Amino acid sequence: MNLAPDRSELPWPPEKTLFPVRQVTLAVEPGDHPFHVAEREAAARNWREEIARNPALFDGKMVFQRRLDFKDGAIRGTGHIIPYSTFLWWRSQPAPTNGFHLFGFPVIVSSDGAIIAVRMSEHTANPGQVYCAAGSLDEGDVVEGRCDLLGNMLREVREETGLELSADDTDGRLFASHQRRRVTVYQFFRRREPARELVTQIEEHMRGEERPEIAGAVAIRSSDPTAHVYAAAMLPLIDWFFAGDR
Repeated sequence: MNLAPDRSELPWPPEKTLFPVRQVTLAVEPGDHPFHVAEREAAARNWREEIARNPALFDGKMVFQRRLDFKDGAIRGTGHIIPYSTFLWWRSQPAPTNGFHLFGFPVIVSSDGAIIAVRMSEHTANPGQVYCAAGSLDEGDVVEGRCDLLGNMLREVREETGLELSADDTDGRLFASHQRRRVTVYQFFRRREPARELVTQIEEHMRGEERPEIAGAVAIRSSDPTAHVYAAAMLPLIDWFFAGDR
């Protein structure tokens, strides 16, 4: 069963560019996402193949947007809770439609001007990729019917790196980029520690984990897209950041 694309009503800034965002409001509604209803069986078949290749994957619950609009500097969306297996099936499509994946990137900046990112472990869904410590919004991030994007960012950083971010680390400004119905929201957290110290703290946290989600910490100091195996959402960020637009 094919569904007509659920498009945003208004044009967005160009893909693969960073642009300022005044506000992000994400409502979560009860009931099933239309993509999940239409593709449930295909997603289940794909999931069996995914876990055959990587038994460590976990089919948790996450927020998947049905629609997203950008107007007057604000992103507004409506989504549903879906199984992670449904999202993996959506993500595998050559040209995904019928949904949007919005996620937050907490951008940790050291006192000496590096972006502190992580390299994902081989047993994750993004093995070897380098990006800001982050994860999809899940059902625990939904508060009174809306997504707590900042809470998601702080939790993901704490769980993956052991670093405790706070309101004192950020000026609250938001930026975003989008590509192929994936929307990344960036918030900068500027730390007093130099990059070497932050990397050491993260590595110490990893040693206390039985099966860490990350394989290591990375201090990014240039916009060179070939320096690491970057996730796509990192490229607009490093282009903008190291061009001095910050």
